[in-house]
Amino acid sequence: MSLPLKASRIAAEAGKGAADPDRFLGLIGGKLLATEDLFRRHLDSDVPFISDAGEYMFRGGGKRMRPALLLLSARLLGHDSDEEVTYAAVVELLHTATLIHDDIIDDSTLRRGQATVHNVWGNSRTVLLGDWIYTTSMKLALEHDRLEVIRRLCEATLRMTEGELLVLERLGAPDVSVEEYFDIIDRKTAQLFAAACSIPALIPPSHDHERLALESYGRALGLCFQLVDDLLDFTGSEDDLGKPVLSDLKGGKLTLPLILLLPRLDAKRRRLIEQVLEDRAFDRVEPSDILAVVDSEGTLEEVGELAVTQADRAREALDAFPASLVREALEFAPEFVLSRRA
Repeated sequence: MSLPLKASRIAAEAGKGAADPDRFLGLIGGKLLATEDLFRRHLDSDVPFISDAGEYMFRGGGKRMRPALLLLSARLLGHDSDEEVTYAAVVELLHTATLIHDDIIDDSTLRRGQATVHNVWGNSRTVLLGDWIYTTSMKLALEHDRLEVIRRLCEATLRMTEGELLVLERLGAPDVSVEEYFDIIDRKTAQLFAAACSIPALIPPSHDHERLALESYGRALGLCFQLVDDLLDFTGSEDDLGKPVLSDLKGGKLTLPLILLLPRLDAKRRRLIEQVLEDRAFDRVEPSDILAVVDSEGTLEEVGELAVTQADRAREALDAFPASLVREALEFAPEFVLSRRA
């Protein structure tokens, strides 16, 4: 049993039963299709490279989790217009731009089971493609002339960029602290989740109290998502993940399972991890050696428990809303995140 499923079972035992995601996605099915269409159309250009790369990325798919959360949050607040579809597409375009740049920085070779864009077309054009998609997302967001929405999207983008810079500053370092780790994942991941969930509350009429609740919900869910993502780097398979396992460590990044582990190790076992950080490769150490050390100390289970805690916090934030099928859908999202495989 992989650890994310184990964490999901823990949550279920606490009274959070499993559910079928399709049941909830049906609440926003038409708007998700409209979002997908808008997203695809805004990856098109009369510059052939942009159109070709856009089609390539679209074929690669994606979870579209952030757009779905935005649309469900809009439905929770009673919105039913094209405006939330626009913002859902904006959030996915923004997320896509950040993935493109992240893959270049990390020199990743695979994304969602296919070669990364920069491995197909080269770094120079791909950097500009990421810039183009980000600018396109902001241009699309301007269609509804909501300054507060633009401000929130810019804030999330700034925090994501800061998070990536903090990662680069500590690349290869064996002494990253737990506090540093949570600061980084809050910026890199949780802020865009929080923005996606709270943006519908910026559509008139004003929903200040609800906006704060949805912001808290999205932030906790984003932290849960990243914790599970970091676990999957140890427990997943390359087929499921669409990228090699232990890719973070190979890239010089310490995630929470190893941050918790290192102070507990003797010098010999600690040295195994340090060698991978130094080499940025598994030349002197086998991946199985790292996995064996991690398994011996139980830090994967500890991180799983922290992911469950964040899932519970996300659900608790929804107490601000009356019971409904839409609220139930948002309450199920943390369970979906805990049990995901990729």
